Amino acid sequence: MIRFASVSLFLQRFGAAGLLLAVGMLAGTAAHAAKRQAHPAPAPAAPVLRDGQAEARLIEIYRLIGAARTRDALRLAEGLVRDHPGFQLAQLVYGDLLAAQVRPLRTAGDVPDTVARAAAPQLKDLRDEAALRLKALSERPPAQTVPDQFVALTSRHRHAIAVDTSRARLYLFENNGSGPRLVADYYISVGKLGVDKGSEGDQRTPLGVYFITSNLDPRTLKDFYGAGALPINYPNPYDARRGKTGSGIWLHGTPSTQFARPPQSTDGCVVMANPDLERLLSTVEVRSTPVVIATSLNWVPQAQARQSGRSFEDAFNAWRAAKNAGDVPRLLGYYTNDFNSYGKSLNDWTPSLQQEISKAGGRGFEIKDLSMLRWTDSTETMVVTFGELVAGTNRGSTKRQYWMRQGQQWKIFFEGVIG
Repeated sequence: MIRFASVSLFLQRFGAAGLLLAVGMLAGTAAHAAKRQAHPAPAPAAPVLRDGQAEARLIEIYRLIGAARTRDALRLAEGLVRDHPGFQLAQLVYGDLLAAQVRPLRTAGDVPDTVARAAAPQLKDLRDEAALRLKALSERPPAQTVPDQFVALTSRHRHAIAVDTSRARLYLFENNGSGPRLVADYYISVGKLGVDKGSEGDQRTPLGVYFITSNLDPRTLKDFYGAGALPINYPNPYDARRGKTGSGIWLHGTPSTQFARPPQSTDGCVVMANPDLERLLSTVEVRSTPVVIATSLNWVPQAQARQSGRSFEDAFNAWRAAKNAGDVPRLLGYYTNDFNSYGKSLNDWTPSLQQEISKAGGRGFEIKDLSMLRWTDSTETMVVTFGELVAGTNRGSTKRQYWMRQGQQWKIFFEGVIG
């Protein structure tokens, strides 16, 4: 377990400039190779790589540096780069520690000026990565809080994911019926040009509420995608309503030769180290796992998140009452004029709604497993998933609705069966 007070001590001692632990990969790798040639050792057994462990080891190295225990830090760094040779940030820290054994360093990341100029973009990426890892691990979400987008999660959503792009961090939640509980978090990379995707090929990561749609077999993928891929449903109905385009947004891993990527280095996907991604691949459920991607996450107590959705719940219950009463004119008042259901306009879709009510024969509808996820940008929206069945029956369908606030009213702009 990482002691975050120790990370804070490191930050206090070195400050932001102290994160510039970049000696140059060539210097570190060459020194490491020379040492190996002088003192050859038997090849170690392949380590068991687990999610989050490499980062925890890196942070412990930083802690030891902050405590002036550079020999201990060097020993741990050597083990880290042996187990994760593609972990470039660890390689650079290791190179810095090696150089410190043979000559005094003028500054952290003491490399020849020519090397620093030639590798300036790579050094900046690694410095940014180091800063983001340390910041996210020292500034933890308050205990017993959730992102405020999680208004209510049914127990059918056994897991949920939230991404804070400003911190380059993905948070994994377990939901066992008593509310979502944070169980792990990981460093991630996003689009080369940042976030808020708007069009195909813009190299930005989308912002919004999404769901994992499938789990792609890594045997069918190029090595570029690493341990596998979890596509999400971008563009969702809200994206489509605003004319956003593009496709193929995945949570995926890294090539076998690269442990992690710089914070902004993808074509729009969310990329994780392979051991971290493998945790998601073996944990989350296709179609029912929500993925919130935000510029920053606002952490609140679960009760506060639920309370903030009360006005919407009132509107949802009024919609439900109108449907149970079979009052189609009143019911249609809860839909926007530009409503869409898989390409059908409100006029085209209304006969299906009338037929559904007619088949119920006045028995009304039961709602179960209601989930509510809020998204707020220029418009406040609510993504609602629920099971709906005719009262007295035991089989129904799973539906998803997208609501938006128009003035003081909530209205539906998309509704469709998803299962």
